[in-house]
Amino acid sequence: MILLGQIEEMPSVRNARATVYDPSNLGVLSFVRAAPEKRKRVPQMSRRSQVGSIEKSGKWYVVRFWKDIEGHETRQHASERICPINGPDCLTKAERKRKASEIVTKSGVNSPEKFIQSTCGMTFREQAEWFMYHAMARKRNPIKPATVSTWQNCIAKWLNPNLGDSLLANIKNMSLKLLVAKMHAAGLSAKSISNYTGLVKQIVASAVDDNGEQVFPRKWNHDFIDMPTVENQHQPTFTPETMSSIVASAKGQERVLYALLAGSGLRIGEALGLEIKHFSKDLQTVSIEQSAHKQNIQQPKTKNAKRQVDLCPELATIMQEFIGDRTTGLVFKNQVGKLLSQTNLLRRSLHPLLIALDVEKAGFHAMRRFRTTWLRKQLAPDDLIRFWLGHAERDVTDGYSKLKEDVQFRKDIAGKIGMGFQSIVRNVRRNDVELKSQIAA
Repeated sequence: MILLGQIEEMPSVRNARATVYDPSNLGVLSFVRAAPEKRKRVPQMSRRSQVGSIEKSGKWYVVRFWKDIEGHETRQHASERICPINGPDCLTKAERKRKASEIVTKSGVNSPEKFIQSTCGMTFREQAEWFMYHAMARKRNPIKPATVSTWQNCIAKWLNPNLGDSLLANIKNMSLKLLVAKMHAAGLSAKSISNYTGLVKQIVASAVDDNGEQVFPRKWNHDFIDMPTVENQHQPTFTPETMSSIVASAKGQERVLYALLAGSGLRIGEALGLEIKHFSKDLQTVSIEQSAHKQNIQQPKTKNAKRQVDLCPELATIMQEFIGDRTTGLVFKNQVGKLLSQTNLLRRSLHPLLIALDVEKAGFHAMRRFRTTWLRKQLAPDDLIRFWLGHAERDVTDGYSKLKEDVQFRKDIAGKIGMGFQSIVRNVRRNDVELKSQIAA
């Protein structure tokens, strides 16, 4: 494991260009470092394991070993008595070796936790920086920009102010208990507290030794921490009547967007990232290959999010009338042809509509819940529901089912199920949108 503060000392980056995580803006920067005159050897746990040496010192057998001193780079000699050389308490050679081993083990000189604490004094703040860089750069499940932003905000607002200067070795159940108490006092929901403390656990667990083993293994005690139970989460949805009213009240391309979200179950990022090329020729099937986040295109949320979603004929007709003769580009775009802003859509379109309709404030995910509920009510096959929504398979049987490969069957089911709400979306063309849309980038 390499901390950011140690990168300059690592031989692997000498005489070469290296990429380093910049926590201030979540970006990367490059630098070139000239080779120093003398190489500095980086302490490694694999080179420091000790059994001690047994020697005679006066009237005693002693075990000598090297001991790390916190805050110092160099180690110091240490020795402890094993037994008298002569007398009734004298031990045999095998017994002396066994007791010497016990003394060295008890001293903690072979403990990865004490090694890290004494040699580099690693703090939670430093490990959090390394963790964020590693989570973005790793080949296995790198985190998406949306997750980067969420985690970085959490670290900046809650974790670093409360835990940042603490040694990573000292982040234990009591530390988490105090953090949870502060979050609860600030009015955070049980789900937010669970997410934030989960990030703390990941950061602590990310400190590993040369063999990939956790340096600070923890057994978290949720009863002691007084972790709130996540239950009765606020998950707003819409009724068919409300959904019909939302679509009827919306203007321009937002009307088509809301019809597509509620009629297909797409995530808002997936819908905003759609391009004309992602639709089949008859517009009854849309391929989810990318997603939009903060004016940028990224990979879908999960590997299961890459999928095909089948539209009923009525919704396909709406999309045909909206797309018109366009053959390339984004399906939904602002006045300058770029991605729409989710925040602006909520603030300027959906939320005002809900207020006017006297409906509880909700986000775009309420339309996804509406679609899921409608599919269940119409007794759609469970494995097709998970496929259309981009959810993972639930059990081995789901892997055996090949319904998702039968395109015609999927289209037939989508046609029978319909949208689940009434739509009056007609004749909404792109040129009308350019004149009427007030959504800015």
